Formats: sequence, structure tokens, C-alpha cells
Amino acid sequence: MTPIRARAAVLGAAALLTAAMTAPTATADPATSAVPSGEPAPGASYKAVHDTLGPQRLTPAQRALAAAKQAEAERSYERARSFGTTGVLAGYKLSGGIHQSQQTSYWCGPATLVITQSAHDEVGGRSQQEAATLLKTNTSGTAWYGININVSNPTGYPMADALNYRLPGAGYVPKALPYTPTATDKANFKQHITHNTDNDYAIAGNAWEVPGGPHLVGHPNIEIFHWVAIDGYNTDTAAGQVNYLDPVGGVSTSVISWAGPVPKSAHISSDTITTIMGGRGYVW
Repeated sequence: MTPIRARAAVLGAAALLTAAMTAPTATADPATSAVPSGEPAPGASYKAVHDTLGPQRLTPAQRALAAAKQAEAERSYERARSFGTTGVLAGYKLSGGIHQSQQTSYWCGPATLVITQSAHDEVGGRSQQEAATLLKTNTSGTAWYGININVSNPTGYPMADALNYRLPGAGYVPKALPYTPTATDKANFKQHITHNTDNDYAIAGNAWEVPGGPHLVGHPNIEIFHWVAIDGYNTDTAAGQVNYLDPVGGVSTSVISWAGPVPKSAHISSDTITTIMGGRGYVW
């Protein structure tokens, strides 16, 4: 993850992972689950004033891959919607990421990388230090964009490049989001989590939580840049809610002062987490 700004508190990175589906599952407040169409998202003006990222660019190969995956995702989502209207209650469908608590205050990115990878290959316990080295994570966290890592043909998106390096053929692509995600952005995210979960892959989400905006379960009302692994969706609501793994879950309060109430695994409205990722995005 990218660390919290110094004025906001101490965090750094975050990530999730663990076969900790055994941990209690928390649920976000549904009152924050939607933003009326046409209105700025809570916290969007803050992000517009404080963002220092600059322009982002997909490579031609990423654009072509994203278009092909989008067509597949639309088909996956229609199948999920059809299933959701059969009256059979199936609950959550998970790709099954294996949770790890981040080992430093700024290693949410490395933890998210190993958790997201484990959702597909079911290998737990990978080194966060090796993941941090690959991602070029530093005390400021793991970048969303602008860092070329040591892989063939880096694209500037370290998490996407690291996942494709570790999972050949996975075809991960980044999806940037505006400060106020649109109705189309929210619909696309539902399609993307359905597609990835149905194909046994998780999504790596880059959250940007700000004062006054929606937050992940258990997170305080401060500015936090954070990586999490999104590894499933509620089939009964056609991905209206998703499951994610938070690397802050299980971290000692001596490492992250506010970690105590943060669960390892939580449910949240898909619209809410899309809004939280506004200004950054996710890798799917």
C-alpha cells in the first residue's frame, strides 16, 4: 500500500491474505453503500485537491487485453445474474485467498500480492519480503502507478506486472477509477469481480480512504492508502456485495495503532468499495 499522509496518522501499507475464512466476517454499514447519480462521491473534492499522481497510461497490449476481458466479464455477469434469480440461495462464492497479516506498517501491498496470488494457486505462507522487493515497496508503501519493476516489459503498474510475472497467463490488467466512480464504473466492477472469481482469481484493490468518505470495515476516519485482496461476491445479489481480505487484520496495535477492530475478512457493498478505490483503482 501507499502510506497514509504524514498529517493523517501512522499507517503505511496494508494487505490481506490467509486461509482465515475461519476469522469472523464483518459487514460494512449499508448506509454508505451508494452515491446518488450525478453527485460527487463523499471525499471526492478532498482527493481532487490532494492527488499528486498525475496522468496514467495503459500500454496498447493492456488496452487490447482489457477490452477482451470486458467482453468475457459481461458474459460472466449475465450468468451470475441469471443464477441469482433462480430462488436458490447460494451465498458467497470465493476464489479463496489465503490471508496474511502485513508484517510492517507499509507492507499492505506485498501482503496483498501474496494473498491475491494464493487465491489462484492455493499456496500460502509466501515471503512478504520477496514480494516487497519485487514490487519495489518502500516506507512510502507500494505504488499504484509510476514504478517499473524488474520484469520483462514493465508497464508502470507494479501490482499488475507482479501478478502477471508470478501467475503466467493470468492476464491481469489495471482499471483506474475517477474520484467519483460513475454508474458504469460500478457496474463494471461487479462484472469484473464475477469474472475473476468464476475463473478462480482475486482482484487487488488500491483503496484511497479520506476523511468524510466511506472506509473499509474497522478503519478510522483518516486518510489511508491501502491495498486489499477482493476474493469473492454474493451470488444472491449479483455481486451487490463482495468479500475482501484486509492485511491490517491481525496486525498488532504496536505496529498499526488502529488495527485492533479490523477484521481479516469482511463483506462490503460493491458500490462502496468502488467509491473507496476512486482516484486509484484495482487490478483484475
